[in-house]
Amino acid sequence: MPDISNGMAAHHLQDVVWLKSSYSNSQGTCAEFARLPSGDVAMRNSRFPEGPALVYTPAEIEALLRGVKDGEFDHLVT
Repeated sequence: MPDISNGMAAHHLQDVVWLKSSYSNSQGTCAEFARLPSGDVAMRNSRFPEGPALVYTPAEIEALLRGVKDGEFDHLVT
């Protein structure tokens, strides 16, 4: 697997399981996440599954999820 410190083409991430929210709509407009063998987490746009995947540490994902749960990003979708 190539160096993935800053992200990579999603199609290079083989043998990972991509997950998306049950709130995703039928057009597939959702972010998908996959845990990598290293423990890091990749994120891609479900509309472009072969496109870029950004890679985050578990601590970065935890901070994101805590912020989402606390409503810190609600203003982005209203």
